[in-house]
Amino acid sequence: MSAGWTAGGASPSGATYGALIKGAVEAFPDRIAFRGESADISYRTLGRRISQLVQAFARMGLGKGDAIAVLSPNRPEYFMATVALALSGIRYTPLHPLGSQDDHRRILVDAAITTLIADPPAFGARAEALFAAVDGVSRLLGFGRLSCGEDLLGMADREVPSPLIDTASSDEVVAIAYTGGTTGVPKGVVLTHACVASAVKIAVEQWEWPREIVALLTTPISHAAGGIIPPILLRGGTIILQPGFGAERLLRTVADERVSVLFLVPTMIYLLLDRLAVDACDTSSLELVIYGAAPMAPGRLAEALERLGPAFMQVYGQVEASATICALMRRDHLDPTLLTSCGRPLAGHELALLGVDGAEVGPGEAGEICLRGPTLMLGYLNKPDETAEAFRGGWLHTGDIARKDERGYLHIVDRAKDMIISGGFNVYPREIEDVLAGHEGVELAAVIGVPDAKWGEAVEAFVVARPGADLDASELIDFVRRRKGAVHAPKRVTLMDALPLTPIGKIDKKAVRTAFWANRERQVS
Repeated sequence: MSAGWTAGGASPSGATYGALIKGAVEAFPDRIAFRGESADISYRTLGRRISQLVQAFARMGLGKGDAIAVLSPNRPEYFMATVALALSGIRYTPLHPLGSQDDHRRILVDAAITTLIADPPAFGARAEALFAAVDGVSRLLGFGRLSCGEDLLGMADREVPSPLIDTASSDEVVAIAYTGGTTGVPKGVVLTHACVASAVKIAVEQWEWPREIVALLTTPISHAAGGIIPPILLRGGTIILQPGFGAERLLRTVADERVSVLFLVPTMIYLLLDRLAVDACDTSSLELVIYGAAPMAPGRLAEALERLGPAFMQVYGQVEASATICALMRRDHLDPTLLTSCGRPLAGHELALLGVDGAEVGPGEAGEICLRGPTLMLGYLNKPDETAEAFRGGWLHTGDIARKDERGYLHIVDRAKDMIISGGFNVYPREIEDVLAGHEGVELAAVIGVPDAKWGEAVEAFVVARPGADLDASELIDFVRRRKGAVHAPKRVTLMDALPLTPIGKIDKKAVRTAFWANRERQVS
């Protein structure tokens, strides 16, 4: 283990990430793994191309101890490369395609990346600039030709396919994935083969997959959507990748390709619903719509269920736990009282709600979601103090505050860092946002605490109206007061044309706070 990280909660098991994909390739050779506009890729062909990439990496002298980053939109070759890296014992770091050049440079330096792989049409210029700026990056490869790098796919084409061989071990690091950075500078999460393989097995065995899987993925596979691919392949499914989200294109693909599985964030679902309100589209093939990354407004979720039927499954998780922690299953969505829940913990995790004293809270009380189990990260790269804080008391502390109801369902009330203390009372912005989202005229809402001489912190809400709605700030304040009481009622509501979102579709609270201070400075001046 490198001195760059400190061990946290993961423990070895026999499986590796590469071995799981190798098993899928061997189990379903004649099925279609990836469906493309020009050609389909069978599982057999998928295995052959991964083998060629493994050999290309070896011919370049890349192997255990090397660190490679990938910057690319969604394409099958991206996934193939990550599997080839895993089989070769090379650790991988994804760069978010919507990230800034400064963010990418910072990650390349922090993760000690030696080789960068990029998609030439989308990121050729960015990759070349990073290659020139980061001394540690000694090789630039492309999914095609680059002006100052090597063509990885061309090199792989010259290799003779051979059976896949897994050279990694379960306790080795497979990836360093970076957090979204919504509460600070992104941190490198160190993941082993064992923890990632454990998470994949949980998804394979416990998610509510349809019998025939044709999945359409439009969010970046560098991040959450990439975690959907392995369980689909292990169930013999077919994947369609698109390099970005567009409601009209997505709905057309669902109809034309008889898509049965979607993975979306709530803002995308809202855009789909708005599109479906205008155009009638054939969505009868949809059996599972997986959503997550951010809470979904209960009113809009009810609308989605009415339009698309009981196809929705919510997943709650974080990269520190290799993805899914809880799931609200399709059958759970039939109960209107559960639409604000993130579901029950999936088997394989030990979960507890802990108070600030480290003891488990009582029934119905709010506590931090804490975990133990085989899916947990080793720790944060180069951050031993933050790793120790995350694993204090022997539990991974997620930073999410939740209550558990009498049936065992979790209801997240907020991030611990977002809690507002107003007049001595603990106020969770998420609870206020859920109330505002229940207003028929509200599309999106974000709530933050702002400094206040009287209250210490005052509750302020930023609200986006649904198309055609005429909102009144004072009426919204009263709307919250009637449902949650005076303590939770915002002192001020600011109506916005839009709210800033992170690359994964969450409301960006840091940007919202920046907007607050900019608005305050304009008012003062």
